[in-house]
Amino acid sequence: MRIAVVSAHASPLPVLGDAEEGGQDVHVADLAAALAASGHDVVVHTRRDSPRAPEVVRSRHGYDVVHVPAGPPSPAHADELLPHLDEFTRFLRAQWRADRPDVVHAHYWTSGVASVLAANGLGVPVVQTFHSLGAVAQQAGDEGVPEARLSTERLIGREASRVVAQSTDEKAQLVGLGVARTRVAVVPPGVDVERFKPDGPTLNRPLPHRVVSPAVGADDVITALRSVWDTELVVVGGRAEDVRGLREHARACGVGDRVRLVGRVPRVAMPALLRSSDVVVCAGADGDVTPLEAMACGVPVVAATVGGATDTVVDGVTGLLVPPEDPRTLARVLRPLLADEARRDAYGIAAADRVEARYSTARIATETVRVYSQATGLPEAVEASAHEV
Repeated sequence: MRIAVVSAHASPLPVLGDAEEGGQDVHVADLAAALAASGHDVVVHTRRDSPRAPEVVRSRHGYDVVHVPAGPPSPAHADELLPHLDEFTRFLRAQWRADRPDVVHAHYWTSGVASVLAANGLGVPVVQTFHSLGAVAQQAGDEGVPEARLSTERLIGREASRVVAQSTDEKAQLVGLGVARTRVAVVPPGVDVERFKPDGPTLNRPLPHRVVSPAVGADDVITALRSVWDTELVVVGGRAEDVRGLREHARACGVGDRVRLVGRVPRVAMPALLRSSDVVVCAGADGDVTPLEAMACGVPVVAATVGGATDTVVDGVTGLLVPPEDPRTLARVLRPLLADEARRDAYGIAAADRVEARYSTARIATETVRVYSQATGLPEAVEASAHEV
């Protein structure tokens, strides 16, 4: 199959050099590599954000990356690309008119706008993955969501041939926005199980126990830490203003000396950090792949019952699920788990087995191709069952 991937703001190229810490760029890079390894012809279109970027780069994984000239060749936030999408769209349309792909897979709402418009009238189906929804972010208190994003996401959801939700929770959100349930397929993010695995280097730690948490939801973990002793909390990721707020919260809770805010962690260093932890806690929902990466490393996950964690974490088998925004319950769950090494080991073994069986990048690529086949009407090259959660 000839697949055009559109990822306007997130290039897969930094990932190839282990420069990024995770997110859409990693998802696009891993998926494109797995699709190419399966014999598909894959081209990734991303915005040119440097004057030194060549027009086309052939990745070592067998797919091409095309740098689309749209706006100034400098970095820009994803939600700031709207003024440049006309130029981006014209480029895509010219490319696809001359060399028509079988299917287009757009990532994030800005890519969806350009893809739907560029493919209009060309007979090319568009599959859309949002990664995050503006309406959900706004409900969570994000005041920086552009109004254009809210209406545009609804439009893309109606116009795309298929929409890929990364969790059953996101599928419900999409249906709530008016996307037909029959056009939404749940395909979670995948994990590079060759990189994220139980065996490998680890990091030293100053206290008997270590907990790792993404920045989203870490305020609840910090609050819980007040009654979880002999434990260090390492918080990864987060914007500068988020990190400042979490540092002030840790001081106010009296646990500042046990909280390390490390910010961005290069992808190459993430497995060792995860393996050095007793438990990974994901108390927020932002589409983060950290729970799956931790499970792949054989580390149990304690997660709030929101977002994709409700699909991936099997309560009492690979980790534990707790109510969201409930630091007291979180602390009550963490204390006995940190004290019980045998229980943690059992959860970790089950977690690694689950990821290898159901969330490897190769498995996710197969399920994604199944969605492409549904969108195009082409017969499936391989048998692929619907994702089981």
